[in-house]
Amino acid sequence: MSLAIYHDAWDLDLAICPCDQHFLDWIAARELRGARIFHFGTGNHHLVGRRSAEDGRGNLVLGITASPREHESYVNLVIDRPELGRTYKVLFGDIYQLEPRLLPEFDVVTLFHLGEFRSEKNAAYGAMTDGELAELLLEKLVPGGWLLFYTGSFAYDVAAAIADRLEARGRLHPAGTFATLRLCRKPV
Repeated sequence: MSLAIYHDAWDLDLAICPCDQHFLDWIAARELRGARIFHFGTGNHHLVGRRSAEDGRGNLVLGITASPREHESYVNLVIDRPELGRTYKVLFGDIYQLEPRLLPEFDVVTLFHLGEFRSEKNAAYGAMTDGELAELLLEKLVPGGWLLFYTGSFAYDVAAAIADRLEARGRLHPAGTFATLRLCRKPV
């Protein structure tokens, strides 16, 4: 048994997956400043972390990737541009193994790729389900914080069902859409 990893690396292709750019557009439209952001799936481009470090808004990004190549590109990025490493950190690992005691609170959580990577390989070593992951990150979200989903994901049906259940239980409130993003807020 080995860790469930992503053997490829996702380069930026806005025609196929614009969610990171739409997220950055949402941040700009809301004038979000000083937010602590958890970002599921950094991509080999590290667009969210790079732009957040450069845009002067003071947002902090903790990303996670299960791609060794994406993590290596992050390491090289902060070696070449150490100033980015102050506000942008990337964990390598299976997101379904996150330990809540190791995580801080967040103002925004992106679950753009919820449902895309969970398989029997994760289950073999006791990793969480997509629903359990969403619950864990919701617990780490501050009251009034934002939980965002990507409606263009090939597994959006999984994510939408989880979001719908959380909304039905009053754990999340619907907060509209922005481009391809479904916006939810944690009750205050």
